[in-house]
Amino acid sequence: MEVDADAEKKEKAKVKEILSNAPKSANLINMLLKIQEAIGYLPRHAIQSMAEFAGLTESNVYGVATFYNRFRFVPPGRHHIQVCLGTACHVKGGEIVLQSFERNLGIDEGGVTPDREASLERVACVGCCTLAPVVVMDGKVEGKVSPTKVDGITLKIKMEKEKMAKEEGAGEGGGRPLSGEQQA
Repeated sequence: MEVDADAEKKEKAKVKEILSNAPKSANLINMLLKIQEAIGYLPRHAIQSMAEFAGLTESNVYGVATFYNRFRFVPPGRHHIQVCLGTACHVKGGEIVLQSFERNLGIDEGGVTPDREASLERVACVGCCTLAPVVVMDGKVEGKVSPTKVDGITLKIKMEKEKMAKEEGAGEGGGRPLSGEQQA
């Protein structure tokens, strides 16, 4: 999945800013986490910059980053969905919840929808076992998730996208409703 030139330019500037404010003795893993937190993932240019900063090879930095499942190498979706598959969530149907998201979004776990609206990730225990099965979407915990609740979550994403598209269209068209639409 490619990132447009403007977005990449902004990412590079953010990486440069992070590295320029870090002490030379900074911990590699902590720095990679800071970069990912700032831009959402670790693109190749960030790995290259980090290697140069730390005096390591790109393969050394990449080796550390790929060892931990916390790091992403593709841009995340606007809505990041994490399905817990720790013991309690697994026993209570976490796998079925994950499959429901895969089906509704049309992607496999670890994937991002083509429109980059959603990304889907399998995670270990998130520490909310009494709410199992649990999903974390954009940092917000959803408990006792069922396939029906997955339908609601994915519908909300779709409706939000349509609303944003409508608002963008209204901004370009002078705020007039499209034929057949009524003003709110």
